[in-house]
Amino acid sequence: MVEERTGFRVTGRVQGVGFRFWTRRTALELGVRGAVRNTGDSAVEVSVAGPPDTVSELERRLAQGPPGARVSGVVRAPSALRIPDRGFEIESSA
Repeated sequence: MVEERTGFRVTGRVQGVGFRFWTRRTALELGVRGAVRNTGDSAVEVSVAGPPDTVSELERRLAQGPPGARVSGVVRAPSALRIPDRGFEIESSA
C-alpha cells in the first residue's frame, strides 16, 4: 500500500471553533493517522499519513471545516508534528 505523508496549514477563523477536535474526528472517520495543533499565528497545523486519495479527501474537508469556522486557505506545508503509528492526536498549541 502506498502511503502519503504531508502537512497542511489551515488559515482563517479556525481557532476557538472546535477545529482541532473536528479534524481528529474527520481523520479517524477517513482512516488516516496524524496530529493537529493550533499555531501561534491563529492557524491550524495538521500532519497526516494515509492513502493518497484519503489524504486528498481530508484536504478537501479541511477547506470546508466545521460549522462556525471560516477557512480562508489550506496549503500543503512541511509539518514538525510527529505522525503516530496509530490514531490521530491533538497536540498542545505551538
